[in-house]
Amino acid sequence: MHIDVMTQPAAPADVARLARTVADAGFSGLVFTEMSQPPWLSIATAHEAAPELDLSTGIAVAFPRSPMIMAQTAWELAEITGGRFRLGLGSQVRAHIERRYGVEFEPPVARLRDYVRAVRASWAGFRGEPLRHEGDYYRLSLLPAMGVPRRHAHEDIRVDIAAVGRAMVRAAGEVADGIHVHPFHSLAYLRQRLLPALEEGTAKAGRDRDDVDLIVPVFAVPGDSPGERAPGEQLARQQIAFYGSTKNYAYQFDDLGFEGTSARLNERLKAGDMAGMAALITDEMLEHFAVVCPWDDLADRLVERYGAMAARVVMYTAAPDIARRPDNAARWGEVARAVRAA
Repeated sequence: MHIDVMTQPAAPADVARLARTVADAGFSGLVFTEMSQPPWLSIATAHEAAPELDLSTGIAVAFPRSPMIMAQTAWELAEITGGRFRLGLGSQVRAHIERRYGVEFEPPVARLRDYVRAVRASWAGFRGEPLRHEGDYYRLSLLPAMGVPRRHAHEDIRVDIAAVGRAMVRAAGEVADGIHVHPFHSLAYLRQRLLPALEEGTAKAGRDRDDVDLIVPVFAVPGDSPGERAPGEQLARQQIAFYGSTKNYAYQFDDLGFEGTSARLNERLKAGDMAGMAALITDEMLEHFAVVCPWDDLADRLVERYGAMAARVVMYTAAPDIARRPDNAARWGEVARAVRAA
C-alpha cells in the first residue's frame, strides 16, 4: 500500500519545499486538490523538486474543461513526470459547476462516465488511432496532424474519478482505473456501500474488482498526549462537520446510529456557527471517521484499517501538521516507511 500526502493550493516555492520534504520523509507521492488554483503548474513544480514522487490530481474539476484539453494536459504531465502522473477527475457540485464555472452539470454520473471515455478516445487519437467518440454528451471526430501532441514513452495514463454515491461508484467500476474515496468516510461505508457498488460496476463492464484502485484520504491524528493530538483532532472535527453538513451525506452518520446529525450540522452551518458544528462531532464519531492514536501505532492502524482494500492512503492532515511543527516531518516519515514496508 502506498502512502501519499494531500496538498492545498500554495505558492511555487512552498510546493517545491513540501515535495522535497515529503520525498525525503519516505512518502510515495503527493495528491493535488483544485480549489483556488489549477493544479497543473504545481505538479510540474513538485516534479522538478522531487522527481521520485508519484503525483496525481485529487481531483481536477472535469466539466469546465473539454475532454480534449484535459487529455492534452494529462499527456504532457505524463511526459514531464516520466509516467508518475495519475489524472484524478471529479464532477464537483452543481452550484460550482453552473454558477462558478458557467457550464452544464446534469446528469453528473452519465456525463462524467462519457467524459472519461472521451479522454481515453483522445489519448487513443494521440497514439495514431482514428478519433471517434460519439457519446451522449461529448462528440469528438476531428484531430488533424497539427493537433496531435508528440509521442512519448509514458502514454499509459491512469485516470481515476471521485465517487461517493452508489451510481458514481458504479460508473467508476465501469470506466476508471481508480476511485478517489471521499475523506468523510467510515469503514462501514466502505464495506457496506462503496465496495458492493464498485463490484456492480466492474461486473457490468466485465472487469475485476482489483482493476480499480481505491485511493483513500484519511484524517490521521497522531500524538503521544492529548495536548499533542488536540490541534489535529480539532481540524478533523471541523472537516468532518463541514462535509457532514451536506444533506446527501446524512447516511454516513445514520448508518452508524447517529441519526439527525447531518441536519443539526446544516442548521449550525446556516447560522455561521462553525465552532458549534465542530462541537457536534463527538469522540465516538471521531473514532469512526478518523484515526486517532499515538505515533507508534499509526502505521499499524492504517494497515489494519485499509490494507485489505486500498492501493493508496492519503494523509489529509500531514501537510498542515508539518507546516505547524516542522520537526514532525521525521515522525511522519517513520509512519510512511512502515506503511510502505507492510
